[in-house]
This record gives sequence, structure tokens and C-alpha cells, in this order.
Amino acid sequence: MNILKELVYPARCPMCDEILLLGTGKICKACRKRLVYVSEPVCRKCGKPLQKMEEEYCGDCMERRHYFKEGAAVFSYSSIKESVYRFKYEGRQEYGVYYGEQVRLRLGQKIRMWNPDGLIPVPLYRKKQQKRGYNQAEILARAISKEMDIPVYNNLVVRIRNTVPQKELDIQARENNLKRAFKIYQNDVKLKTIIIVDDIYTTGSTMDALALECKRSGIENIYCISLAIGRT
Repeated sequence: MNILKELVYPARCPMCDEILLLGTGKICKACRKRLVYVSEPVCRKCGKPLQKMEEEYCGDCMERRHYFKEGAAVFSYSSIKESVYRFKYEGRQEYGVYYGEQVRLRLGQKIRMWNPDGLIPVPLYRKKQQKRGYNQAEILARAISKEMDIPVYNNLVVRIRNTVPQKELDIQARENNLKRAFKIYQNDVKLKTIIIVDDIYTTGSTMDALALECKRSGIENIYCISLAIGRT
């Protein structure tokens, strides 16, 4: 039945979007060779790749305070940016299955060490999500949840401001753009340790804005995970 299904509805590579040959696996061989995983040395705070082993923090983290304890990412953004774009804007929600598996394989040990009570996907503004049809951070969080049996709390936080896209702003403007953008809707389960999940980490402004609201609600330990991360 699975073989018949693959013949009728062939799977596509989550990186190049080409149809996968039977028996290839979840990603084509060419793309597997091009993937760049985040590896040591990395910033001890946000998880960005560093140039030298003796460095402990990236330039961003040396200059600013973060409200989360630690962050980690799976891929270098430059190696999967086309994939992330299709996942985010072109409806390729099925990529989430592969992404979730990669998070478990690459970050599973760290996640278990953090011992989270739940995963919190970065919310989209309501009208933006209605237009797009889904929230890519939620798709990723649910894929991680399925891989690692960690609950997703999708309604804990709401986005109450329709902010300008972060990629269009510098660091200071990003922070101002996100002030009071999030609001805790409910924390009835009294979460103590959470992981914020997003598709891309750049300066950390989004993670910080959300982490600050979570701290104000009484959540003590806040970590963050992103699928892809850039350099300082």
C-alpha cells in the first residue's frame, strides 16, 4: 500500500522539491551532500556558529541581554534558505516531518537535558495566519512533538500586533517593532520550563520579546530552538 501511495503521490525532497526516487529516503542524495549542520564551535547563549574554538559568545550576545537561557539550531540558514522559503510561503507543510526528525537527531539530547514541560511555537498575527493558511512555527513544533513526545501549547501566547517583517529592519528597529507584540493568553497548566520554537533565528529579537512575556507570566526556564540560524 505504501509503495502504491508513493507511486500515485510521490514524495518530494524537502530541500530541492524534486520528486524522490523510490528507496532514496526522505531527502535526495545531492541535497544530503549540500546540507550544512550547525556544529561546534557555537555561541553558548544563542547557538550561532563561531569562527574560533576559543570564542564563547557571538558578537550579538556579547552586546545585548537575552531573556532566554539558551538556544540551539539545526542548520546553517544559507544551506536551506530555499527550503525554508517554500515551507513558510509556498504551502510545503509536509517538509515539517523531515525537519522534526532532524531536530530530534541533532538536538534531541540537549532537549531532553532541558526537560521541557512544553513547546511554544512563535505565533503569527491572526490575519497573517489566515492569509497564509498556517503557522510554520506551529507545524515545526508539532513535528518535534511527535518525534519527542513533548506537548505543544499553541494557545499560550497570542500575537496582538501585526509587526513589520523583521528581515527589513536593523537590530534596534527589530526590538522596537516587537515591543508588546505578544500577550500571554493563558497559563492554566503552570508551565515552568518551555522551549520556544521558530523556523529562523537571526538576532533573537523575536525570541526575546516572546520570552519576556513568558517570564512575566511566571515561566522560570525558557529555551529556544530554530530550524535554521545565520551568523552574527
